[in-house]
Formats: sequence, C-alpha cells, structure tokens
Amino acid sequence: MENQSHIAFHFEDAELHDFSAERIRRWIEEVIEREGGRAGTIQYIFCSDDYLHRLHRQFMSRDDYTDIITFNYNEDLGYISGDIFISLDRVKENAALNKKLFHEELHRVVIHGILHLLGYNDQEIGERAKMREKENYCLSLLS
Repeated sequence: MENQSHIAFHFEDAELHDFSAERIRRWIEEVIEREGGRAGTIQYIFCSDDYLHRLHRQFMSRDDYTDIITFNYNEDLGYISGDIFISLDRVKENAALNKKLFHEELHRVVIHGILHLLGYNDQEIGERAKMREKENYCLSLLS
C-alpha cells in the first residue's frame, strides 16, 4: 500500500531556528503508528501570538491567547489529518514559566496537537492528566 503520509511545516509571521523537520516528521509518524493510526496530511503552521489570537477569536469565539489550535480533518478512515497552528511566542513564554528549554516545550506542543488528532482531549481534569501522561510517553520516544 502506498504511503499517504504528508507532514509539512510552515511559518506564518514567525521564524524557527534549529528545527529538524525530518526528525520530527519521523517521530510524529511513529507516535501515530503506535496509536494504531496512519499519518495522512498534517500541516503545522508556526506563527506569532497575534496570528493565533485572531484565529482563536474567529474559529473558537475566544478572546484569549493560546499556544495551539488543532483543526481535525480525519474524514478518510484510518488516516490522521489536520492543521495544527502553534504560537512560537506562547511556546517561548510557557517554556520560561515552566523552567523548560524552548525546544522541550515546542516538542510537547507539537505532539499535543497530534494527540488531539488521535482523539485525546484535555477539557476536563482527568483528560488533562491522561493527555500529559501520553505527552510524556511520546516525548520519551523522540531521539
């Protein structure tokens, strides 16, 4: 069977240095496979706080800042697809608040979006704990 995976990284109103796209792409595919899925078309859009804030207001009717918005397009059975918008400004601020390196926090947010596409939620306390546990497991797979 032909590999349908297409994971791409784009930048809108932001820059990212020292990002190994191929390494992250392989890691994402491994996580999806371990969860029993297959990677379809996944677009990451790294952006600024202002850019993501506009999307948050427009699509979620929320007037606050967030680090990630995930749009799930899993219509093709078996393929995990979606657009994942990540504010690099928010990732940087959260890394400082949590006393983490920027890339550690970035990797957590990158995989957080994938977990949403895989059906994990984080709206309730129990869900958040399970999501954090799954994030930690996925981060342990990144080599």
